[in-house]
Amino acid sequence: MIHKNRIAAPCTVLLAAVNIIVFFVLTAQGMTEDGMFLLEHGAMYVPRVVEDGEYYRLFTSMFLHFGFEHLMNNMVTLVLIGWNLEIEIGKVKFLLIYIVSGLGGNVLSAWYEFRAADYAVSAGASGAIFGIIGALLYVALRNRGRIGEISGRGIVFMIIISLYYGFSSGNVDNMAHIGGLITGFLSGVLLYWKHNGKDGSASGV
Repeated sequence: MIHKNRIAAPCTVLLAAVNIIVFFVLTAQGMTEDGMFLLEHGAMYVPRVVEDGEYYRLFTSMFLHFGFEHLMNNMVTLVLIGWNLEIEIGKVKFLLIYIVSGLGGNVLSAWYEFRAADYAVSAGASGAIFGIIGALLYVALRNRGRIGEISGRGIVFMIIISLYYGFSSGNVDNMAHIGGLITGFLSGVLLYWKHNGKDGSASGV
């Protein structure tokens, strides 16, 4: 049973591994705490996206992190939360939610910065991770308030604490978090149906 669970969430493990590998490859080349260094390697910067058409930054920035602590905070959350969602919803849908949520978070962040004309270099997987949390919340709501050992109330509490921390701290892309959360929840609505109780995938109703 334990062995089965360990191989039941390969996308979660793969995404964490990719983020870690990218971090250490870049660390060997320069300072990942340096915004200009990350900008050269694919971080988000709205003027580059809008004026230069570098739309790939909406995607590549999801795999970059400002220092080891930033990386570890995101990867621990990804593994703990993503593991539960992937087992419940399936590999392909999980991966789709992760990518779409990360893009959705970056799009909302870019829109907000463009409207405010206040630009900053940004990077990190937190938009995608908030998307996983949003999808997990929807799945819990569909399963009488629980998903495995996680309760819907626990997820809501996690969201509130995470958003509070973001808004009370500096240098946090809160719009990416909110955008990812909303996109993830809506993706869950579209992709998750009644749980079949066997292999963590879903069946239509």
